[in-house]
Amino acid sequence: MFSVAAHGHVNPSLEVIRELAARGHRVTYAIPDQGGFVDLVRSAGAEPKPYRSTLPTDDDPDAWGTEIIDYVEPFFNDAVQALPQLREAYADDEPDLVLYDIASYPARVLAHDWGVPIVQLSPAMVAWEGYEQEVGAPMTEQIKSTERGRAYYTRWRDWLDENGLKSMTADDFMGRPDRCLVLIPRALQPNADRVDTTRYTFVGACHRTRTEEAPAWTPPAAAAGRKLLLVSLGSTFTKQPAFYRSCIEAFGNDPDWYVILQIGKHVTPQELGDIPPNMETHSWVPQRAILDHADAFITHAGAGGSQEGLATATPMVCVPQAADQFGNADILQSLGVATHLPTEQATPEALRKAIHTLLTDPEVARRCAELRTQTLAEGGTPQAADLIEAELRERSRPAES
Repeated sequence: MFSVAAHGHVNPSLEVIRELAARGHRVTYAIPDQGGFVDLVRSAGAEPKPYRSTLPTDDDPDAWGTEIIDYVEPFFNDAVQALPQLREAYADDEPDLVLYDIASYPARVLAHDWGVPIVQLSPAMVAWEGYEQEVGAPMTEQIKSTERGRAYYTRWRDWLDENGLKSMTADDFMGRPDRCLVLIPRALQPNADRVDTTRYTFVGACHRTRTEEAPAWTPPAAAAGRKLLLVSLGSTFTKQPAFYRSCIEAFGNDPDWYVILQIGKHVTPQELGDIPPNMETHSWVPQRAILDHADAFITHAGAGGSQEGLATATPMVCVPQAADQFGNADILQSLGVATHLPTEQATPEALRKAIHTLLTDPEVARRCAELRTQTLAEGGTPQAADLIEAELRERSRPAES
């Protein structure tokens, strides 16, 4: 398995890795030696293959810049410098199959070098038939409209040629995997009816299913008799003290609510002023475990939070911050289980109104229950492991004479 040092990329794969290790497979996991990810993958039963990364980390979200190329070029630059490290790490340890996250470009080069099958584990939406024309081409044209962007694509071409992939374009390399397991519910996929099912298989959210229990969480005594609200903007784009203060004003001292407020690493409780007795703040919480008890969820609509909300039938107010979160928020709203509320509109009054509307609409409850059933039926962790083992069996099958 190959990934980058970001929770939104690593966490979705961990339970698949844990399941494969529990089934007796030896799994190595190439991961940057920063942010505690080495220990995280080791705890899932994998053997870490640490490498040095140049990508911005979850601790420095502002380092990504503001232009499209600021989001894509760092992944290419990191791949160029990481590839020699990973070739050396696996010099005497070539695998039978490669798994990789969408952001780990060296994996595809190495699988080509080794002549082994490769399966992408996508933690987010995938391309549909027509994606290149509708989404990809306009983005590519915008990047190529600048000298920096043209140089970026020239460097891509040279790198692919140097690594024996002359028939492949940069856009194909990044966006068209040979085989992909999509670790989100199909309901979160735009234009799902146009996704190539011979290439992509939706397995839904992959949660822990074996003897090791997921992090336990029990509602505190102070929450008894009250509705429970979880507020979380994920692990990266969490530097939003004004937003958290709006949540405190909206629900603080409300006798009907108990609130768990996850504020991340970039904000301290002291910045938020007095915390009412019906609220508690944390830098991190066991989100899925809390959602099993929650009545509502205010979320940034990242892929992980979105699918956990669906899996637990929890109505959501989506306050997206970056990347695919805006699209996820729109999809969840269109599914009838959420309200998309832009950050600048997330006033205390708007937050209260959105939560009240969701919880008093019986159609929202019906759709939440329906989508929970659909999501859990996709198979999750065991299905993902079964499909990976099928790829291994295909590789070991004797050739027909």
